[in-house]
Order: sequence, then structure tokens, then C-alpha cells
Amino acid sequence: MKFSEPLLEGQLIRRYKRFLADVRLSDDTEVTAHCPNTGSMRGCQPDNARVWLSESNNPKRKLKYTWELVETGSGQLACVNTARPNAQARHAVEAGLVPELDGYSECRSEVKYGAENSRIDLFLGGHRNAPDAWVEVKNVTLAEEGEGFFPDAVTTRGQKHLRELMAQVAAGDRAVLFFVVNHTGIGQVRPADHIDPVYGRLLREAAAAGVEIIAYRAALADVDGNPSGNLTLTEPVPVSLEA
Repeated sequence: MKFSEPLLEGQLIRRYKRFLADVRLSDDTEVTAHCPNTGSMRGCQPDNARVWLSESNNPKRKLKYTWELVETGSGQLACVNTARPNAQARHAVEAGLVPELDGYSECRSEVKYGAENSRIDLFLGGHRNAPDAWVEVKNVTLAEEGEGFFPDAVTTRGQKHLRELMAQVAAGDRAVLFFVVNHTGIGQVRPADHIDPVYGRLLREAAAAGVEIIAYRAALADVDGNPSGNLTLTEPVPVSLEA
């Protein structure tokens, strides 16, 4: 899974109003790009950072550019576009790259479910030997000393998703929390208790109730650490629930 077109490199001038970012491209042109990230982007917007934008030719779009990648202060790459992880996870599942979710003949996105009026990121059905699976996908880009943390801001929505997943297990189905690690410097994923202790508590409750928790890393960079345009999930990442 790759970006459909080569990305444009630039330098971050500022992010503001949450969803806007001013960027100076390599030809010194200044553009305003859409920042599709509802989180704090903690650690992913250092001053004057190298960034990479995708470009759209859709005349109906208000902003032509979308912020996709950033070089963090530690020199790692992170994908900040939170619209990407669902597609990354679906591609990996359908390509047989996630053994934990292999064997399903049906894969659908945004299926309504739950008592709290939710939509699941991926619904998997049609397995010969396993119940249906409800898969919630989360993007992990917050890195601290080689460890990845989720969430990067308090998330009542994420807390709701954990309750919904536990209910699916209680009903006899599988429920899976799928962390997509979109940061090349993360070696392990942990709950961000220092940011959202309620989420951390609920995550441990969910694991104890039978919700499966997995994490896979995206390629993002080539062997020299440069953006490869490759969003494919390439390897599992351990998850620790230790406090």
C-alpha cells in the first residue's frame, strides 16, 4: 500500500486552528495544507520540521494539500494523517499480513454496532472456525524514549470504543483493538496513563474481558530513513499493559 502520487517535501511554518498547517515547499512557495489529525500531535510538530504533503486535483476541495508525514525531533518519520490507519489495517488484513485476523472471507468498514451508537472500523465475518470479529483501529504516533503511547490526548470517544468492544466479547464475538504504529522510532506500545488514565484503566479491563490487542508497524521509510511512500504494515510490535 503506497501513496498514489509522490509526496511534496516542505518545512512546517505553523499548525493552527487544529486542522490547518502553513508549509513552505522546496521551491519557497508557501501553502496552507489540511491537517487531518484530531489529536494533540504531541511530538509530531516540532518547529521548522520537514514535512511531506499529498496533492489533490479535486476542484471541489477547499485545500489542495494534505499533511501526511513529518520528521520528528529525534529524526524519525511519523504519519500524522489519521485517515490512513483504517485503510492500512484493511489492506494488511485482506493481504494476509495479519495472522491473528486471517481466514475471514468478509471485510466491511464503518458497520454500525453497539449500545452507544458506534461504527466499527472493520467488521470481519465468514470464518469457518472463528466467530465474527469487530476491529477498532487506532493510530499511534506519540513516542517517548522508543516507546509508543496511545492516546496522545484525553479521548472519551476511545473510552466508548473500549466499552463497545467488551460488549461484543460478552455477546460471544471476537473484539480486537488494532494499533497501527505510524512512527519508525516506536518499539513497543503502551497505554498513555500519564495523559488519559481512564483510557488506560479501561484498556486493561478490556484485555481482561477478552478483547484482543495487537499492534503492527508501517514501513514509512527506506533503509536510509527517507520517506518511501510505503504505508504497508510490515511487522508486529509488542504491546505492554504494565502500569
